Amino acid sequence: MPNSTQTTSLSPPYTDDTMHWEAHTCLPLHPEASFEPLERYRALGVHYVSINVGMDMNPLSQILPVIAAFRARLAAEPNCYVLAHKVSDIESARSNGQLAVGFDLEGALPLLEQPTMVALFRNLGVRQIHFAYNRNNAVAGGCHDAPQGLTPLGQRMVEAVNDAGVLMDCAHTERRSSLDIMAHSRHPVVFSHANPLALVDHGRNISDEQIRACAATGGVVCISGVSPFLGVDQPGAIDVARHAAYVADLVGAEHVGIGLDLGFSQNGLNDDPPPPFDPGHWWPEAAGYGQGIKGITYTPLDTWVDLPQALQTVGMRGTDIRGVMGGNMARVARHVWSG
Repeated sequence: MPNSTQTTSLSPPYTDDTMHWEAHTCLPLHPEASFEPLERYRALGVHYVSINVGMDMNPLSQILPVIAAFRARLAAEPNCYVLAHKVSDIESARSNGQLAVGFDLEGALPLLEQPTMVALFRNLGVRQIHFAYNRNNAVAGGCHDAPQGLTPLGQRMVEAVNDAGVLMDCAHTERRSSLDIMAHSRHPVVFSHANPLALVDHGRNISDEQIRACAATGGVVCISGVSPFLGVDQPGAIDVARHAAYVADLVGAEHVGIGLDLGFSQNGLNDDPPPPFDPGHWWPEAAGYGQGIKGITYTPLDTWVDLPQALQTVGMRGTDIRGVMGGNMARVARHVWSG
């Protein structure tokens, strides 16, 4: 979810032994995007961040230069960043004071209907993918479109994702498609940024049925910090914790994570897809977005510092908090990621 102007002050890094895993965040999709948000994550003690490098509305002519630039710039600052391929890379980066980074794709259109594209993107650093960004395509259905289900091509795509050792994600995907994906996948499936529908009635949120199906795969539901999905105008850590507690009560705290879905707009950078691009198609007003996604607010980045206490306030303790903050996603990634 792009385009947040939220700012935050830095707080001291964590001192405990908990792994902190941000399952999804958004820099501008531009080769010159500032890495300042990544440095803020590192200063706040977050150990791994998954960065969006493309959505269904972004053509390969936009996605590939972003990946190339991000890879080059991460490599140019080895004291600060590591492009992670496996969980041990994250653990080593943490020991060295570096931030581990991975890429994620939001939608199957960049795969050009070719399952072999999954391994290519994996080799470029994509560690996580979902198949439909809000709208239907030839692979799966989006959450703001007519129910469709996973197509036969989609079944082959799930197999390709499993074979490549990439995290299979169901964020932004409609109910039938997500249930089909979770039934077809032989590895745990995650929702990298999704909240319970039972707490907030929004098309991007997911039902108890979907949450239970995710847990049945051994997967994790990561709570988003986007205001409409949390049901408050100015969300904070306690709002994220409240949604995390709902999922934990339903299926167990071992199936809960954090994917705040923060967006960082930067002056002078236009990362819109080339024409014809219709924001109202991807974020329909009838689905509660108003004018596209303008006016949406997010939890501040320093939510990461406030989350442990907020999770304790809603009744979690010790091992459960450590799992939600990142241990659960690390467990799933250790199982899924190849190498």
